[in-house]
Amino acid sequence: MARLHTHNLNFLIPVQKTQNTGNHSTQDNKKGILLVNLGSPRSTEIEDVKNYLDEFLMDEKVIDYRWFFRNLLVRGIILRTRPKKSAEAYKTVWTPKGSPLIVYTEKLRDKLLKKMNLPVEIAMRYAQPSIENGMKALAEKGVTQVVLFPLYPQYAMSTTETVIEKAEEVKKEKFSEVQIHYVTPFYNKNSYLDALAKSIKENLPKEFDALMFSYHGIPERHLYKTDPTGTCRIGKCCFEKNRPSHQFCYRHQCYKTTEEIAKRLHLPKDRIIVSFQSRLGKDKWIEPYTDETLEKLPKKGIKNLVVCCPAFVSDCLETLEEIAIGGKNSFLRAGGENFHYIPCLNDNDAWVEVIKELSEEKLNEFYLI
Repeated sequence: MARLHTHNLNFLIPVQKTQNTGNHSTQDNKKGILLVNLGSPRSTEIEDVKNYLDEFLMDEKVIDYRWFFRNLLVRGIILRTRPKKSAEAYKTVWTPKGSPLIVYTEKLRDKLLKKMNLPVEIAMRYAQPSIENGMKALAEKGVTQVVLFPLYPQYAMSTTETVIEKAEEVKKEKFSEVQIHYVTPFYNKNSYLDALAKSIKENLPKEFDALMFSYHGIPERHLYKTDPTGTCRIGKCCFEKNRPSHQFCYRHQCYKTTEEIAKRLHLPKDRIIVSFQSRLGKDKWIEPYTDETLEKLPKKGIKNLVVCCPAFVSDCLETLEEIAIGGKNSFLRAGGENFHYIPCLNDNDAWVEVIKELSEEKLNEFYLI
């Protein structure tokens, strides 16, 4: 089974302080920040949605089949029917300014620009603006040292890893002289957890039975592929302390995020639910599944439900259409009485401060080279 390509994960290697003996001091290099999110179709037109899905689903880090079988599945089956359905779904969440994910990422950039005296650009792993265009925009401003910030709290090969791999590819082909430092997954950073807990608390209704944390799902095999120790068994190991595999284990990081937020909100375990959404195909994905859980909860006496989606920092199709609309309808049809969705951090001021803090940590590393 394929293992993690650790050469693409140099952001996990501690920077060692060395003496600068060259003629080009790091003080002479201009620094900038590139915020990278998932991406979105250009519009809700079927052809634009099809192009987006093609790039997204043909990524071997997303659907990790061999190219022939991935091509057969995506272009031979999925893209023949799904674009029309997805286009209709996007229409339910599209804003006058465009895709909510793009709009919120732009707002995030604009707020960060006001707080930092250096260039900030945005990029998307799929579609536009691309990582190459984001790097180009920084290069045109004289930037030679980039802090690249994947906007994913938890690590997964289909999120953080594919962003870094793509950025390294672009750097090698187009910007070989540029230095890149990557912000690590921040699921366990106190500033992030405090900001998320505060946002959730401010949006909690006075009365509710349970708070559901719905994370984006991934196939179980992805956990094995990203485990450098080869010891992952998808079970209690996620809840053990100080396992080396935890720095790459999406499931562990989701449960750890939930645990820390529950502590900050002073909520007991019996009022906390963890589930995983957005599965694709018939392969085994990590459980429990959000859609099935929503249908079962009313029968268990949970009639007043609150849902948040901490795998996302920006509201998008998966949070707004799949959960806030579709999930709500499923829950109410199953006998639920009240369903309350809590928005993602989006351009929350406390979240902007978190990005500033984590970016500055990486900016400081350039002085240690």
